Amino acid sequence: MAGTPRVLRAMNDRAALELLVTHGPLTRTRIGELTGLSKPTASQLLGRLEAAGLVRTTGNVTGRPGPSAQLYEVNPAAAYVAALSADPAGVTAVVADITGAVAGEARIAADAVVAEGAGSGTARVVTAAVDGALGKAGLGRDALHGVVIGTPGALDPRTGELRYAPHLPGWHSRSLLGELGDALGAPVVIENDVNLAALAEQYEGSAQDHDDFVLVWVDEGVGAAIVLGGTLLRGATGGAGEIGYMPLPGAPLARGGPDAAAAADAGGGFQSLVGQPAVLGIARGLGLEPAGVGEALADARVVDEVARRLATGLAAVVAVVDPELVVLSGTVAQAGGERLRARVEEELTGLALPRPQLRISDIEGDPILTGALRTALVQARDAVFDTA
Repeated sequence: MAGTPRVLRAMNDRAALELLVTHGPLTRTRIGELTGLSKPTASQLLGRLEAAGLVRTTGNVTGRPGPSAQLYEVNPAAAYVAALSADPAGVTAVVADITGAVAGEARIAADAVVAEGAGSGTARVVTAAVDGALGKAGLGRDALHGVVIGTPGALDPRTGELRYAPHLPGWHSRSLLGELGDALGAPVVIENDVNLAALAEQYEGSAQDHDDFVLVWVDEGVGAAIVLGGTLLRGATGGAGEIGYMPLPGAPLARGGPDAAAAADAGGGFQSLVGQPAVLGIARGLGLEPAGVGEALADARVVDEVARRLATGLAAVVAVVDPELVVLSGTVAQAGGERLRARVEEELTGLALPRPQLRISDIEGDPILTGALRTALVQARDAVFDTA
């Protein structure tokens, strides 16, 4: 069939590049062993990828009998991506090469960019953050292959408008995505921040080897990401997992809808029971004056009450989704740690028939940025590693 040799070459190229990304520098012989290619074919493959600027030599294997073997690695400069995390206070950006090595990072406060010139203030904050990270990496915008931004809420696939995030002013224009792409000169993807945290858990955290799990984010805000059959569940308007609005006993209803100003910070529902402000409120109700949620959750009585409330909300999620695993993430979960996890597990017993595993996130650093970077790298590699 016409084109088959070209397609097979492209498949072999992609397999070799993925091996180099995963395992680091490899010899021609080792690449041949891992791919099943003959030595001549592996040599042709490496010559082809080197000529295309996708691989480079990086020294030799020494300390063993016989001639030294040359090592090959993915050329880090084959492509660069940017990953961003946005919140009401500002935007954090990291720039990484195609191997995933971070080359620069910057944080820009939401009010740090003077409102002058063309474009929205949001676009200026985003470009300032990206430019700051690029500058630290010694790169310009022309180096970017793609950008992924994690935000609260979700883009409605029907309208392109950010929903479920009334507390993120300036991000709700239907033209924002195009405006950001034009400003940065690269494709831009805006993704829900909790979904990105779940992807991070699936890739390198507590949810590795699990295709059915729920990540529950308990922080200033509360949300969930639902992964079924290895795929994120998004919903018709992108709002799957917006459990912060979920009505529960003891919580005021989140009136006004998910996009109304009155619904900022959910205004009620599950979030008003277990978010950071609620945890601090529980502690103050017990006569404590904690400086933060960590100090509040050092008290066993606070842990008990937060666990009871968390279990009530989780029972509703578990009853509907029946996941094999629930991962607790966000500052409240991290501050409560294993003691909170164990108490939630105890409280959940009897509230829901399914018995999922319950774990605390073990991602180091910011899981939202980790997930955004992982998403950006997958997209870049799909394009750059395709030699067909």
